[in-house]
Amino acid sequence: MIKKCLFPAAGYGTRFLPATKAVPKEMLPILTKPLLQYGVEEALAAGINTMAIVTGRGKRSIEDHFDNAFELESQLAGTSKEHYLKEIKAVIESATFTYVRQRQMLGLGHAILTGEPLIGNEPFAVILADDLCHCDEAGVLSQMVEIYNKYQCSIIAIEEIPMDQTNKYGVIAGNLVDDTDDTYRVTDMIEKPEPNDAPTNMAIIGRYILTPNIFDILRNTKPGNIGEIQITDALLTQAKQGKVIAYKFKGKRFDCGSVDGFVHATNHFAGEQGIL
Repeated sequence: MIKKCLFPAAGYGTRFLPATKAVPKEMLPILTKPLLQYGVEEALAAGINTMAIVTGRGKRSIEDHFDNAFELESQLAGTSKEHYLKEIKAVIESATFTYVRQRQMLGLGHAILTGEPLIGNEPFAVILADDLCHCDEAGVLSQMVEIYNKYQCSIIAIEEIPMDQTNKYGVIAGNLVDDTDDTYRVTDMIEKPEPNDAPTNMAIIGRYILTPNIFDILRNTKPGNIGEIQITDALLTQAKQGKVIAYKFKGKRFDCGSVDGFVHATNHFAGEQGIL
């Protein structure tokens, strides 16, 4: 059973400067809700109620958001605006939030390793909040929990992308399993390959379920060319030592780490709510 979800949230958000100079990228809102809250709600929907958040300098507003605001609540109590706090209060009351700081920005693998004290020796989920997903039925993480319950190994979410965009993603190769058309046993994994070097166009998105031995593998994973510890390198080692499953999720993903993707997500969710 997956009980904890790790949220790497220590990055600088440089593509959104100057907005992210004082506001964490993860707290930028799609309509009225911060990106990170969408991720927390996805984890809650998957039956996970412990949120482990890896933060950094200048990220204090994340902790404040997932905490009671007594002065604000008292000001709104009994007024016509009191209902605006109902949604976030439900999230706060449904989950436990823990935090650790990442002192150096050394890649996603390092961020996940930094979260080890919050996770311990148990399988856990990872959500990258700037990969915002919308699903008509079960959320991406809920879908992945079902896959994990079947295979009991690390699970990564993937989607097909245009071949000329492989240099923006980790890309996998694999073989379909159990007569499915959406579940692969990973045989290879490359971080941001050029199109000519990419084994497929199946890209890893910001959703993972990882078994705890990933921490020992990350400790022994050497930094790549730009000095970062890549989770793809650790997962490839894990795949060679045992098994890693890639799952082509059902739903739509928005890359809210880019301005274009952020705008597309805003328009999509506005349309869903009848605003546009």
